[in-house]
Amino acid sequence: MHLMQTRITPGQTLENAVTGERFTFTHTAGSTNGELLAFDFALRPGGAVPIPHVHPIQTERFEVVDGQMRFRIGLRTVLAGPGDVVEVAPGVAHSFANAGAHEARLRVEVRPALAMEDMFAEVVAMAAAGRMSRRGIAAQPARPRRARAPLRPGGPRPAHVRRRPACIAGAAGHVGATPAPRAAGHRPRCGGRARVGGVITPTQTTHDARPGSSDRARDRSSG
Repeated sequence: MHLMQTRITPGQTLENAVTGERFTFTHTAGSTNGELLAFDFALRPGGAVPIPHVHPIQTERFEVVDGQMRFRIGLRTVLAGPGDVVEVAPGVAHSFANAGAHEARLRVEVRPALAMEDMFAEVVAMAAAGRMSRRGIAAQPARPRRARAPLRPGGPRPAHVRRRPACIAGAAGHVGATPAPRAAGHRPRCGGRARVGGVITPTQTTHDARPGSSDRARDRSSG
């Protein structure tokens, strides 16, 4: 069933009760001729978009205003606080969560806008209708059971295929957002041959969660 959508306008607020996200839009595709989607973003303590996803042609920029955020960008885990900016390049797998004890607030910009705001509205509607799990995965409608054909003596057993549910990653349920592939031997494209995507521009110090990596991050920033 297709969920009804209404056009998002600047000043409008949407809230996802499942993932703990709140969006207050300042610029939309309609107000910028498709060039920019910008919004003030709030995430409650414990809130997260835990499923890694990618935007094939969009750049996403996060500026932390208040609180502490944890980002997973490619193969890196980054902790960001007030004043820190995290930029995710097109095609780079990422996810994020509130790493603090209080609500986190950010300014987010997405270029180009595409129809991401419409997907936000649809995801919020799905959450309100109880059609989303706590991990931000769309719930599949129950299917009627089919009667099994009787087994013939010596005949093959009927095959039953289990399908994985379609993934919609909360704020990650953006148009142009694709769950990161997990097939054996297939890693999400992180740009280049072996590059871990994402640009972190700390006003203070952005902390990588790996041991000793904060010093390396500071050395790179100072260089």
